[in-house]
Amino acid sequence: MRVEAGLTPAGMPVRYRVVAFAASLAALTYLDRVCISVLAPDIMKDLGLSRIQMSYVFSAFTLAYAAFEIPTAWWADRVGSRRVLARIVAWWSTFTIASGAAFNYPSLLGVRFLFGVGEAGAWPNAARVFSRWIPAGERGMVQGIFFAGAHLSGGLTPMLVAALLGFLSWRAVFVVCGAVGFLWTATWYRWFRDEPADHPSIRPQELQRILQERNLPADHAIQQGAWTRIFRHPSFVPLCLMYLANSYGFYFLITWLPTYLAKARGFSQAELSLFSGLPLMLSVVADIFGGLTTDRLCRRFGLRIGRVTVGSIAYLAAGLAMLGGAAAAEPRVAAILIAVAAAASMFTLAPSWATCIDIGGRHSGVLSAAMNTSGQIGGILSPIVLAYVVDIFANWAIPLYLMAGLYLMASFCWLLIRPDLPLEKEPPPGRDR
Repeated sequence: MRVEAGLTPAGMPVRYRVVAFAASLAALTYLDRVCISVLAPDIMKDLGLSRIQMSYVFSAFTLAYAAFEIPTAWWADRVGSRRVLARIVAWWSTFTIASGAAFNYPSLLGVRFLFGVGEAGAWPNAARVFSRWIPAGERGMVQGIFFAGAHLSGGLTPMLVAALLGFLSWRAVFVVCGAVGFLWTATWYRWFRDEPADHPSIRPQELQRILQERNLPADHAIQQGAWTRIFRHPSFVPLCLMYLANSYGFYFLITWLPTYLAKARGFSQAELSLFSGLPLMLSVVADIFGGLTTDRLCRRFGLRIGRVTVGSIAYLAAGLAMLGGAAAAEPRVAAILIAVAAAASMFTLAPSWATCIDIGGRHSGVLSAAMNTSGQIGGILSPIVLAYVVDIFANWAIPLYLMAGLYLMASFCWLLIRPDLPLEKEPPPGRDR
């Protein structure tokens, strides 16, 4: 990203501050998602939950998140992301705090479901914000920064929660994590504007560049029949299948990975704090370089090569590394290979979400919500499938082999995606492509 001429760091472009807000939003989502995986052993002991029951607690959030993802993105297209994101963060912060008040299995299940209802739509709304505020040539990098904020938070959360548990109960930890969101909500609603032209701090030079290079039509209201065109786009199915694989693997990281490292690999509590956060810490680097790489390749070779090459090769690397992690005999080697596989899969996030903007244009919020909903289906299945497989076969390696297979499937799906075929330029339904 280049800074406009004549602007000092103190007067940096307003769109970069928007990116900083979005990255902090991503960090908050992962703080509140990841803390429960670290607290799981204490919760299970205190509430008397089995591994199967805890897997349903993990998936209750994801089920609600998937169910309300597209409706929340559609709502943002109606009223704007400023209002919707303020509601999202306030809601999920409330139910993060309420998680600490759970007194049995049904109450925890219900609270985590409502937590998922609240958080649904956060990331598609961020994509919608980027489609309006970020020039096309910066979107890969910006998406990389966004996900880096999430994964840095996710990687540090296990260490933060472990430190808090030294003097707080698991219930109090939920209160601390949830309270941060209310400060974000108040600041966001006061400062942000849905359209760059409405922001009081934006300078004419920056506004002109955004409007010229964001590749949105002047009238970016919802078009009649847009949903049908989105679902019929040739990239829709492979985009969704690819993202299902990503989220399936990711939800293993934020649900059962600490337990896997402790039970199957024999890690001590001190080692768990490091190795359970390592995949997301490595992902921070992958997020940034994934964004840089896809933007650079797009500028040199065009959208299709710039997005597809990064996505396909990264998933191939993720699949091979996960196979190695499952088969490795030495625990630390296995943990490192799993972390490498996770980082390689996250290398694809910037091109994935940038592709939604490339294809979706004015409807990028709904398209990215549909992609993310398919990912949440993978997230729903991931903790439940693992719990049942381990209970039935007493083998922790099988879930890892399954993740490797999904990553390899995603590598193939990328070859079918067409980021160079935007929705706005697609032929109407019924006409030849």
